[in-house]
Amino acid sequence: MHHALELARKAEREDDEVPVGAVLVGADGTLLAEGWNRNITEHDPTAHAEIVAMRQAGQALANHRLIGSTLYVTLEPCAMCAMAMVHARIARVVYAASDPKTGAAGSVFDLLADPRHNHRVAVEGGVLADEASAMLTAYFRARRGKRPATG
Repeated sequence: MHHALELARKAEREDDEVPVGAVLVGADGTLLAEGWNRNITEHDPTAHAEIVAMRQAGQALANHRLIGSTLYVTLEPCAMCAMAMVHARIARVVYAASDPKTGAAGSVFDLLADPRHNHRVAVEGGVLADEASAMLTAYFRARRGKRPATG
């Protein structure tokens, strides 16, 4: 998750993107791919950190199935990203901050555990949540012209 947080900082620093980073690790613990939000930069509404990482891994493995892999991401996946994980057969997602507006890993929706799907993804949330939440809050406060939160 530390690496995913560094990628989130890179997204903001280098691309002025919403600071979300993702790291995809294979079943054997090897780094398969990484990504950060690119939707603003690439003018692509699907270029969320998770999707960028899954695309990169699919290309590297020459396979659309990412069986046994774990995705570490700094923000709870949205519905689009969650369903892509189901289709890719990702084994587990570990996320930092919950998303109370569009979270699809248990906050607003619970798409990854829905028994109606032919695959379910194990979910662990809250890993380094304070750090990820603080980064996201600071980013959106700055975008809205507000002073940084104190605390």
